[in-house]
Amino acid sequence: MREKKALDDPRIATAAWTRFRRIMRWMALGGAVCVGLALAVLRMWHGPMPLHMILATILGVWLTFMLGTGLMALTFLSSGTGHDQQVIDPMKDEVSIDD
Repeated sequence: MREKKALDDPRIATAAWTRFRRIMRWMALGGAVCVGLALAVLRMWHGPMPLHMILATILGVWLTFMLGTGLMALTFLSSGTGHDQQVIDPMKDEVSIDD
């Protein structure tokens, strides 16, 4: 049986997921700021906007922002906890970089 490392250890996992949630809360606020800026710029350029355009802008900007943030935060979570180092590559000896 292998020893518990990275996210397998409950203490490390709890700390990592707490940090992840904190990052996501701050970035949700950052996404809301970006939505506000996008709506302000659109209002300046085009004047009053229909409700559907406002809703589409809110959803499009915020969800895109949160998707990028979530993927990057998961990358940092995986790398920062040592989870990436646990991967065993069975093809490591068979693949040559010189090819």
